[in-house]
Amino acid sequence: MTLTVFSLLLFVSLAALLFLAPRVSPPPQKLLGRVGDDKPLAAAGVAFGFAASGGGDAAGVGEGAEDLALFRRVTLDAGEGSAVAAAPKVAFLFLTNSDLTFAPLWERFFAGHGDRFNVYVHADPTARLLLPPTPSFRGRFVAAKPTRRGDPSLIAAARRLLAAALLHDAANAYFALLSQHCVPLHSFPRLYNTLFPPRAAHHHRLPSYIEVLTAEPQMPDRYVARGEDAMLPEVPFDRFRIGSQFFTLARRHAVLVVRERRLWHKFRLPCLPDTQCYPEEHYFPTLLDMADPAGCARYTLTRVNWTDSFDGHPHTYSAPEVSPRLITELRQSNSSTHDHMFARKFAPDCLSPLMAIADTVIFKD
Repeated sequence: MTLTVFSLLLFVSLAALLFLAPRVSPPPQKLLGRVGDDKPLAAAGVAFGFAASGGGDAAGVGEGAEDLALFRRVTLDAGEGSAVAAAPKVAFLFLTNSDLTFAPLWERFFAGHGDRFNVYVHADPTARLLLPPTPSFRGRFVAAKPTRRGDPSLIAAARRLLAAALLHDAANAYFALLSQHCVPLHSFPRLYNTLFPPRAAHHHRLPSYIEVLTAEPQMPDRYVARGEDAMLPEVPFDRFRIGSQFFTLARRHAVLVVRERRLWHKFRLPCLPDTQCYPEEHYFPTLLDMADPAGCARYTLTRVNWTDSFDGHPHTYSAPEVSPRLITELRQSNSSTHDHMFARKFAPDCLSPLMAIADTVIFKD
């Protein structure tokens, strides 16, 4: 009898130790590194910094030990309630595989609002960034893996950005995913007041701005891109959604994305040859529409022009197209209920004409 009681106590003690260990371990000192670091910063067994993460596959979909540890820490430490603050912040998540050409424009957008935002960058480690980071981007690079268009590696990269931002600052209440080709269409105060209306008393229930579309003509082909029944039973066709890759998520939904595994295992499956897949346009709207349809605005704040798309790419604006009239047109949505806050896709030669009208047009609300 005594031996049985001793064994039971020993089992309970070990279980308690395993459960409490993550909570009593020292917190990480830094989540971010400098572009060009030879080695990522490390703390609490998790590596951060500008470097390709170990483990996983070459496409960046595989989650190595450092990714799993990062996501586990979000599960334990980054709940939605921690961001209800007197001065909530916006986390700008830049997903890039080339230079951040429009950083000077973003610097002007950020100027004077340092206590209201954070910047995080996932830069494909196989791409060589030639331009030195500007102040707001310096030291803001998270541990990265290679990414590929129309591939679940883009979902994995977004998950890393969200996880790093959730853990780095509990005041991050909104998470805007952007690319190196995105530019702002309004001033920072205009964006901030749109996300955090003065009359909104409960910031933890604010909506996520993510496009959620149904009955799109390409959806049947995309649904079976991995095989006829590959998405079942987790994602029946009537719950399959499509939307823009770029979104602005409320904190509770950012936590949901990082914690979620069930649908992610489906959307990370490889697609069959000669199929149109684009999982980055399906995973996020499908997940959030299934989990919290009432919590999604069902539109994105990032304007994209698909009227003359080519090879799956939207229209790319060039320098001669930049004008005050273009900015006005890009701000407007098909609905009268909202304005767009960002736009893509802009070629690098647009920087100069955009800077020329930044103060007189773009940031003049």
